[in-house]
Amino acid sequence: MRNRFFIIAAVLIVAGVIWHFLDRPQPDLGSPRYFSDQTYNFETARVLNDIAGVGGDGGEVGQAIAGLKAGDAQGWYQRWMAAGDRAMTLAQHTDDSIGKGDALLRAHNYYRAAEFFLAPNDAQRVPAWKKNIAAFYQGLGVLGVKYERISVPYGKYHLNALYFPGPAGSDSKPLLVVVGGYDSTMEELYFHVVAAAQQRGYPVLVYEGPGQGSVLREQGLTMTPQWEKPNGAVLDTFLATHPTSGKIVLIGESMGGYLAPRAAAFDPRISGVVAYDAFFDGGAIAARNVPLFVFWLRQHGYTGVLNWLGKHGPSDPGAQWSVQNGMWVLGVKGPFEVLDAFKAYTLAPVAARIKADVLILSGADDHFVPPEQAKAFALSLTAARSVTNIVYDRASGGGEHCQIGAPSLWHATLFDWLATKFGEPAQIQAIGRP
Repeated sequence: MRNRFFIIAAVLIVAGVIWHFLDRPQPDLGSPRYFSDQTYNFETARVLNDIAGVGGDGGEVGQAIAGLKAGDAQGWYQRWMAAGDRAMTLAQHTDDSIGKGDALLRAHNYYRAAEFFLAPNDAQRVPAWKKNIAAFYQGLGVLGVKYERISVPYGKYHLNALYFPGPAGSDSKPLLVVVGGYDSTMEELYFHVVAAAQQRGYPVLVYEGPGQGSVLREQGLTMTPQWEKPNGAVLDTFLATHPTSGKIVLIGESMGGYLAPRAAAFDPRISGVVAYDAFFDGGAIAARNVPLFVFWLRQHGYTGVLNWLGKHGPSDPGAQWSVQNGMWVLGVKGPFEVLDAFKAYTLAPVAARIKADVLILSGADDHFVPPEQAKAFALSLTAARSVTNIVYDRASGGGEHCQIGAPSLWHATLFDWLATKFGEPAQIQAIGRP
């Protein structure tokens, strides 16, 4: 009885910190702090990051978050929906095509942000998602951005892809294929990679696979560690009707730093692969902040108590979001099941199969992925044609996860690397400005 008392006491002590395993706040990352909680801070920076691609305005973002408290998911939703509605109203009353199109793209990004912290089954997600998607494609249309929407057969489901053709004369340039990660949407990749690539004359194909975007929301298809299957389906469908230079560079964002290399390990059509950031060992990432004795308690039969406390006990907002999102995206039912599911997302067994040129980017202050994972990944690439491993420190401004807040910094690295490895210097193009 005495031993049981001490064990339960230990469980209660751990309850407040158990779910920091994916997102523990770090108070001093050397970047602007909009919230003390790292996840709310990062999601704010994520919107600001897209200003360069006309996906936001600083004043509108500042107004949206003014006075908000981390953990107030409903307040966050209401503020960002209001910001999106204001941008939509501006678009409706603007005759200038550039001003109208830019406002629509900002509205899209604000609507995307609005649903982020809502529970997966929150009824408000659906209308926010529909507004987000509608605003994005309206914006591209008004701005004259050329694109093609592609439906990809995938068993009884379908995946979605979006092709942005390059300008005349881009036939010799690599096709850039871009995939997001754990909470990405296909449309937001326009701001992260597509606009910059189009300015430099590259054709770009982005897609959403299992566990992402509308595939998750509208079809309920959850993520798979065998990413060569959805990636292969996308390439098969695209290449059947679209000529390329024969050079394909696959770029994976965030958890896409696992997905893209995993696909490249099984597909010789991929000439180059970019992981930003590195995502070498999902199990280690998920468990990095869980005290070892928590696993001991689980091993000895206290899983039910731990799961209950993890769901109902005190926890930071980022950890709560991580567990909710993990259960939704990975298709599992409990916090420990999220941990278990992540163990399959490791590149260790397949990295030696990758023969492409590889670019690895990471941030020294990444709050999701330990920087040492980039080194482990680089060392495992024993058959790669070349390996370039870049770590951005705090002073560079690129130390955050996916170099959020410093898109120009990592874009310079990416496009220099592409020119070096594939011999195609950038061709400056006007994008979205007919």
